[in-house]
Amino acid sequence: MKKIIGIFIILIGLASWSAAQRYAYVDTQYILENIPEYNKAQEDLNKMSEKWVKEIEDRFSVVEKKHREFEAEKILLPEEMRKQRLVEIKTLDNQVKELQKKYFGVGGDLFTQREQLIKPIQDQIFNAIQSIASERNFAFVFDKANQSNLLYADPKYDVSDQVIRKMGIKIDKNK
Repeated sequence: MKKIIGIFIILIGLASWSAAQRYAYVDTQYILENIPEYNKAQEDLNKMSEKWVKEIEDRFSVVEKKHREFEAEKILLPEEMRKQRLVEIKTLDNQVKELQKKYFGVGGDLFTQREQLIKPIQDQIFNAIQSIASERNFAFVFDKANQSNLLYADPKYDVSDQVIRKMGIKIDKNK
């Protein structure tokens, strides 16, 4: 009997402890859209990316042009010249693919630039969220942006505006 009463008391204690946990959520996409530095960083990344895409497309078109010229002339070329031209075309093609990998591959220039420009902003957001969570005793703070598993959220638990204010950014309600 004492064992049953002890288990019952433990269960009541656990139930009251779990009911006391507080939750909140943020929308990091909304927060990011309200940070001018983030918007500037995105613009810079887009410009850089467009420039690199143009450069790669131009180089691919040169390779393609050389290949078309080779196809048109290959009947007239001696065997040695055909081999030499094919090697040149293959070399140019490989150079363009390497450049593409350098710019856009995993750990490439775009990735590095994104990390340099955006990671400090993400760290600021995380620090602000962490600060608010500890001030208001939230056990969990969920992110409703980017396909989270948060299916429903009552707006009264949204602390996104508080995070923005904590970062010292004025909110433009006209957006």
